[in-house]
Amino acid sequence: GKAACSMASCLEQHWSGPLRGLVVTAYGHSQPLQRIEVIEAGHPVPDAMGERAAKRILALVANLDADDLVICLISGGGSSLLALPATGISLADKQGINRALLKSGATIDEINRVRKHLSAIKGGRLGLACTPARLLTLAVSDVPGNDSATIASGPTTADPSTSSEALSILHKYRIPIPETIAAWLKNPDSETPKPGDSRLSNHDYRIIASAGQSLEAAARQAQQAGFNTLLLGDDITGESRDVARKHAALALTIAKGNGPVSPPCVILSGGETVVTVRGNGKGGRNGEYLLALANTLRGASGIYALAADTDGIDGTGDNAGAILSPETWQRARERGWDISKELENNNCYPLFRDMGDLLITGPTRTNVNDFRAILIMPSETTL
Repeated sequence: GKAACSMASCLEQHWSGPLRGLVVTAYGHSQPLQRIEVIEAGHPVPDAMGERAAKRILALVANLDADDLVICLISGGGSSLLALPATGISLADKQGINRALLKSGATIDEINRVRKHLSAIKGGRLGLACTPARLLTLAVSDVPGNDSATIASGPTTADPSTSSEALSILHKYRIPIPETIAAWLKNPDSETPKPGDSRLSNHDYRIIASAGQSLEAAARQAQQAGFNTLLLGDDITGESRDVARKHAALALTIAKGNGPVSPPCVILSGGETVVTVRGNGKGGRNGEYLLALANTLRGASGIYALAADTDGIDGTGDNAGAILSPETWQRARERGWDISKELENNNCYPLFRDMGDLLITGPTRTNVNDFRAILIMPSETTL
């Protein structure tokens, strides 16, 4: 996953005994390690390097015995990075399904249900491959609810979802299904190991970081700086633009003095929204959220916002997200932008780049999903 190198580096620092292993992370997210090999691969669409890494990881855990210990470090992004198509499915077919799902508006849980059932390593299959060795999974969660079966498509944990559910998801979003994939999903062999499977009994799974922890830390910082805080939760899902409209309405209510907190205050939220791609623009879910927020606020006084993916990459651009100020609406109009039209074209990246409001951090080597903050100042205050 995207946090794999930083997690492995920490393990190397604290593990004094014999150690060997392999890390697969996204291009640009690696860092030098002393005893563990690193491979970079494609995200969010899998590529041949991810397939190669998955095969090598399975080879590493082959022929273990009960005295061996496997430590699996899991983080968001692992679903596409650990890419080993199931029997009879080509990498090209799997890539096509991934691209279509990413544009469809499907939730991360739905996308990962499909991924697990098209894989030879996810959905608990890596866990089976480790048997009879002891297995410890340490996970950085990037999914709402911290569901172990959803984080990186749960390669080491039992999977309650089914192949028929995966097929239904593809039908739901009207995604063309190659014959090889349709045939596989109807094959009993496509089922993943289910909860209660005795082959996974020698397994300890622990979540060591999550979106909730990041939001709580941000709330403490805001309170120490003298701001009231409103925490909306770390499990917000839905269309980015719809979530933005609801948050904008809440911010306007608070700014008028009728909300659950009083300015100066910060509204914090996390989770993973989705974008149903209708246009041909460029951007990501956090940029789209801010564009919709700007379209609703229309320069409302005293309201600022930041939305970013904690891994440092929003969508396919080079930015983590962007920032918004009361001047955004007017500045965009003066520079020839129509925010409403750009929103319909899913074209947030060029607009925020032109205005110098992209948030560019580079890869952070962690991933606890999206982070959103709306700052509301008293009407007489400016920043």
